[in-house]
This record gives sequence, C-alpha cells and structure tokens, in this order.
Amino acid sequence: MLTKIFSEKEVQRFQSYVDKGERFVIVTHISPDGDALGASLALYHYLTNQGNRADLIVPNDFPVFLGWLPGAKDIVVYERYADYAEQLIREADVICCLDFNEPKRIGKMASHVEAADADKVMVDHHLNPANFCDLIISYPDMSSTSEMIFRLLCRMKAFDDINRDIAECIYTGMMTDTGGFTYHSNNADLYLIIMELVRKGIDKDAIYRRVYQVYSESRLRLMGYVLCEKMKIYPDCRTAMITLTLKELNRFKYATGDTEGFVNLPLSIEGIRFAVLIREDTDFVKLSLRSVGDFPCNRFAATCFNGGGHLNASGGEFYGTLTDAVAAFERGLKKFNPEKYPASE
Repeated sequence: MLTKIFSEKEVQRFQSYVDKGERFVIVTHISPDGDALGASLALYHYLTNQGNRADLIVPNDFPVFLGWLPGAKDIVVYERYADYAEQLIREADVICCLDFNEPKRIGKMASHVEAADADKVMVDHHLNPANFCDLIISYPDMSSTSEMIFRLLCRMKAFDDINRDIAECIYTGMMTDTGGFTYHSNNADLYLIIMELVRKGIDKDAIYRRVYQVYSESRLRLMGYVLCEKMKIYPDCRTAMITLTLKELNRFKYATGDTEGFVNLPLSIEGIRFAVLIREDTDFVKLSLRSVGDFPCNRFAATCFNGGGHLNASGGEFYGTLTDAVAAFERGLKKFNPEKYPASE
C-alpha cells in the first residue's frame, strides 16, 4: 500500500473542482519535458474520459521524441496558436497548473492565466511555490509531478479509471524526471507505482527505448561534436561545461529536444560532480544543470540565474549573450565550488 502523502482536505478540494467544472485547461512550463507532458496528458485523459472538455496548452514546442505520447497530437502550442489558447484560458472553469511553481515559468501565457476567472489548481514538486492558485498541492519530496497525479487519482478513488494511455504518460514522466530512476528514486513507493502501471498494460522497456534510444542522425552527430569540441572541464571544481550557439545548432539541423540529456554526459567522467549545458536560444540563453551527490545545483541555479529545480537537476534562463552567461557561470563556481562544497557564504 502506498504511503498517504496528500491531506484529505487537499484531495477533497481537488475533487470538488473536478466535480463542478466542465471546461478545464491544463498548462505547464516553458520547454515542457517528459514529466510536464506526462503529468499533464495523464490528467487530460482522465478529465476527458469523465466527459469533460479539457485542453492542454504548452508555451512552446516540446521534444519530438515525446510526440508518441497518447494525446500529444491534441496539445495546443501557445507560440503557434496564441489567440485560440487565450480564448480557451478565458473560457475555462478550472485551470490546472502542473509541474511549475510560479507564473513566469509559463512565459507569455502567465498574464492570461493570472487574469482568468477560473478556479486555479497547482500540482507541483518544486520548491517555494508562489501564491497564485486557489489550491496549491506542492510536495518537493515527490520524484515527479507525474507521481503526484497517480497518487491524486488513487486518493480520488479513480484507480480503476487509469487506463493504459494514462499509465504510459505517468510512467514516462516518472522515468524522465529521475533520469531513468537513477536519482531522486530511492523511495520504495515508486516501485509499487511502477508495478501497478505495468499491470495497467504499459511496456516499460518500449517506453525507455522511445525516449532514450530513438533519435535522429543529426542529434547523434551533434552529440559527437559536443563531446569532442564543446566540453570544457574545470578540474579544480570537478565541473564540466558544454556550450552551444544558435549557429552550431542550426549546422546540425537542431530540432526541439535534440540536446535533451547532453548535460548528463560529462557526469560519467570520473570525479565530475557538476555539469552545465549552456545553449543559445532566440531570445535568451538556456541553462540546464545536473549534479551528483549532495551538491545543490538548484541553489546554484537560483543564486546565479534566478532559476531553480531539484538538488541534482535544475535549470534557468539568462537574458544576455552566451559569453556573458558563461562568465556568470564561472563567477558562480567561485562561490559554489563543488570541490570545496559546502561553499563559504
């Protein structure tokens, strides 16, 4: 039996929104990853299967290797269909904010969500949730928001309503937010959940292959280029950095998601505790940070880049040049040196 995490009050309030709502909008964060999509699509399927109108809106494109997820073809991408997305947000009875903890994480959608008359619910596992929702279900100790959706459905006595589509979405979110169950995954409850998802009919091996082993030729060539030419090691800090410019990405015919997982590659080098991928985007510089052991890359991200996340996996954005972002990162290493952690204040 799973450990009870949510309070009865939280469950009952969420159930009341489900019972009285007819038009639901689900939103998740910029550059949605496997957990954001997995949790959101799982809830989308549950709500539509109950006879409700539900729409999932994401701020921008998601990785192509997640396009197989059940329901992915129905996702509304705000960057492409802003007017339609804003109409859906205005007309919603309930807006479910999944896998993010503050409005800025949904970019240009934020003002429309905040202004909407709908009841708003947050389900998230990141630290320090902002107070912009009527109901906040926030548990940073959870492995993923997808795990939280599974637990929430079970507490709502909806376990029998979890079909294979929902199970595949939940498993994908749990798997990707733990790096294939290699970090933040020592809770025995996780494996009870996996057992139940397998019983629902998922093929966990096929899901792993779809997410981690099926890529384009361009991505593989980009990976080789990154490892050979773009990885810098800071031996005195037990740190590695990868940088990529827009020109370099275009050279390798970059598609959304092609750099997914690159930040983890240097962590396979003996002695490296901390790695960062700094990638130039159209309007900003994107940072992905990963660590092993007790080095808090979320604290590094929050202090140096106004970002956040989890102990071993976090991210942030930098509004400036790639060169300036690298300089900010190197300044951060002087304060948060993984070799000498805990750093002096």
